[in-house]
Amino acid sequence: MILKTVLLGSCAVIISASASAAADAAVVAAEPEPVEYVRVCDAYGMGYFYIPGTETCLKISGYVRYDIRAGDNSYTGAERDTWSKRSRATLRFDARSDTDLGTLRSYIETQIQYTNGDTVSYLPHAYIELGGFRVGSTDTQFSSWTNYAGDLINDDVIGYGPYSDAPTNQINYTFAGGNGFSAMIGLEQGSDGDFGYSDEELVKSYVIDDYMPHVVAGLKLEQEWGSVAAVSGYDSLDESWAGKVRVDVKFTDAVSAFVMGGYQSDWDSDVGVNSYYANWEGDYALWAGLSAKLWDKTTLNGQVAYEEYGNFSASLNVRYKAIPGFDITPEITYTSYDDDRGDPIEGRLRLQRNF
Repeated sequence: MILKTVLLGSCAVIISASASAAADAAVVAAEPEPVEYVRVCDAYGMGYFYIPGTETCLKISGYVRYDIRAGDNSYTGAERDTWSKRSRATLRFDARSDTDLGTLRSYIETQIQYTNGDTVSYLPHAYIELGGFRVGSTDTQFSSWTNYAGDLINDDVIGYGPYSDAPTNQINYTFAGGNGFSAMIGLEQGSDGDFGYSDEELVKSYVIDDYMPHVVAGLKLEQEWGSVAAVSGYDSLDESWAGKVRVDVKFTDAVSAFVMGGYQSDWDSDVGVNSYYANWEGDYALWAGLSAKLWDKTTLNGQVAYEEYGNFSASLNVRYKAIPGFDITPEITYTSYDDDRGDPIEGRLRLQRNF
């Protein structure tokens, strides 16, 4: 009798323990997996966040743009019989992380645009930066080092160098010193491009065909009053060189202006644009611009340009920030060509949603 009682008690204990273990297992199985929420990264400015599971900060941005053009073509002088329209979508991915060698950055920008029935896609920027070095494809430093030209849509009717749909593979190094001083040197592969040759457009390849690259170098000084920048480029295909100097002045927080001059060594009017870097017509070209903030949401921008061939261009726009992230920009451009392209007048309207 005693043995029977012991056996029954043991079974009850075992059954109870098994039931308790099963209940605990069910509770554990029902517990949700820990969630790693996206963290804001403020080390590189607004808009960055940590990629989950890493210490890399990522920013995703871009814009959707709608352009309407009417009147004459400012670049060719051709008369339009109808509207010219373009829709563009742009996405940018900027990833950064701190390393023992400095900030490691990768940048990608893609563009897809639909112009008058034709769809084209671009990869204007795809590069890596580390410790002052940059490798990859982007605008030539001959254009970007001097910050292109004015804040105009048609800022390059008088060309100041290739960019946008004519990027170049490159390796360059930028030294950032004290007191706003910086210096740059780079080696570039070149690109294909559409260049104006007096009264016609011609596609010419400036991609190197041997192991000698194009060479570009620049100096810059940035201060509270403005900046001074100089850049030079050697075209290894044509064995020619070009250079530019730009001065920016901030008169007030609302008003600023710039003037820029360019010179190339081997201009020949019978051949056209000789240098990869200097796509203006003539030995020299000049650009000047003014920007004035009229009200909190409205900025007036103007630019004039002249090249030795005898061509003159002037543009004026008003950039209106209707609501945060949405800009409306009407612009008018007048150009006077010293050939049969005449004196075209072009009007443009740009609607752009930034995010």
